[in-house]
Amino acid sequence: MRNALATGIVVATFSLAFTSAFATATAGQGSPGRSPLNADEFDQMFQQVKNWGRWGAEDQLGSVNLITAAKRKQALSLAKTGQTVSLVHNPLTDKADDNASPFEHTMNPGFTTDTYRVSYHGYSHSHLDALCHILYKDQTYNGYARAVVNTDKGCTKLGIENLKQGLITRAILIDIPRLKGVPYLEPGTAIYQEDVEAWEKMAGVKIQSGDAILLRTGRWARREKVGPWAVGRSAAGFHASIIPFIKARGVAIVGSDAASEVSPTLVAGVNLPVHTLLITALGINILDNQDLEALAETAAKLKRWEFMITINPMPITGGTGSPMNTIATF
Repeated sequence: MRNALATGIVVATFSLAFTSAFATATAGQGSPGRSPLNADEFDQMFQQVKNWGRWGAEDQLGSVNLITAAKRKQALSLAKTGQTVSLVHNPLTDKADDNASPFEHTMNPGFTTDTYRVSYHGYSHSHLDALCHILYKDQTYNGYARAVVNTDKGCTKLGIENLKQGLITRAILIDIPRLKGVPYLEPGTAIYQEDVEAWEKMAGVKIQSGDAILLRTGRWARREKVGPWAVGRSAAGFHASIIPFIKARGVAIVGSDAASEVSPTLVAGVNLPVHTLLITALGINILDNQDLEALAETAAKLKRWEFMITINPMPITGGTGSPMNTIATF
């Protein structure tokens, strides 16, 4: 335990130092100057922030390890009114620019049972990514080899079944459209560390170890106004430069109303840099395509942007993720 604690202190200290150095190097630069700019800089960041071995050579939980019993008790104390808000967007059953794989609902003979079919990864269905979902250089989180983990029978390690007991923690809504005084962000808008820090100041909250953070870009509000578009090619979201900050703050879960990252990514030669840094380097599960509109309305009405979040994925053995109904409780 003492060695583990010492390791944790070293990791945290290094992360904070790296964040400070990174911020100094990029201070005052516009998005074209933010590191990582290319595959080489991305690899350097990946190696500097990765949590491989932090919780042991056989770890399969990643940053969920930061959600301790004390953290769950803190989250429970935030359920003051008992009001609940679902974060799931009702399944999209029609093919669209942002929905290549519509949810299929078929009634069985007699019409008293039915069959669901969904390919949930992508930019339409609300789901949680498992830690075996994204790889980098043929390795998963914690350095496991692709050939060992990712098989035709499912993931032999890091599958979604590792979260069978569910997650309860403190969550913070980061409502960037509200910060900027707009109904939604335009696709391609990058969100940086200073944006999150400005939101913390405005909302009177601070991201802490073990928290889940939920980034609202207003994707669903924009879809309602202008219709669907190819979110995978053009979306507001985090720029990869924010990752050292996320590690330094000890974030356990990251979610958003799209895929959490800006697109185009502004990192030449790297596909899904934020996903790769979060899942593969840090071991952070990602909540994709959450509908944060009702949550934003409730938080604004109550003037509370921190709350308890409950995440209960289906424990599919070897699954790369799970669709589910995440709940916020105020």
